[in-house]
Amino acid sequence: MKRVAIGGKNALYPSLTTIVGAEVDGKPNWITIAHVGIMNHSYGEVPQYLSIGLHSSHYTNKGIHEYGEFSINIPSQAMLQITDYAGLVTGEKVDKSELFPLESGSLNHAPLIANCPVSMELKLSQTVNIGQHEIFIGEVVNTYIDEACLTDGKPDLAKIDPLLFDFMMIDYWSIGKRTGKPWRDGKSLKK
Repeated sequence: MKRVAIGGKNALYPSLTTIVGAEVDGKPNWITIAHVGIMNHSYGEVPQYLSIGLHSSHYTNKGIHEYGEFSINIPSQAMLQITDYAGLVTGEKVDKSELFPLESGSLNHAPLIANCPVSMELKLSQTVNIGQHEIFIGEVVNTYIDEACLTDGKPDLAKIDPLLFDFMMIDYWSIGKRTGKPWRDGKSLKK
């Protein structure tokens, strides 16, 4: 293998493509975001936190700041075209409130997309400014999943069929086959 330096570029792609929802000016608004992060993986008493990174100029930010609530929806491959569209146009100029069928959750200002296999509603916990981007860190209040996307009561990636985003090549990808078992396959190398 011959490695070459390509500069200080983020090579953590592909990323999960999501549709973030927030209420802005009394209507649901949607934006396609692939800059999402898992802040912790605690189960039990400690809440789980996720982050989304949005340029400060985005219309959606206004609703997140105003209400302190937002949703993260995971679209399937079947939703590729409308997911891409939601990220191409701004809610400041195009009313995106009726792009998707809505579902109500427990929060009042975190609209959920009824036909996404997975939707999560979050309460804003913290905002971190990095350059011209705002990183919204939210506490996961509830997660909703299509029961057809569960196997043994757990989300099944193959059934969810999420969109992956590659910023380096500007492409969407699908997931491949399962290749191993975490915390098990490496045990044979332990001494």
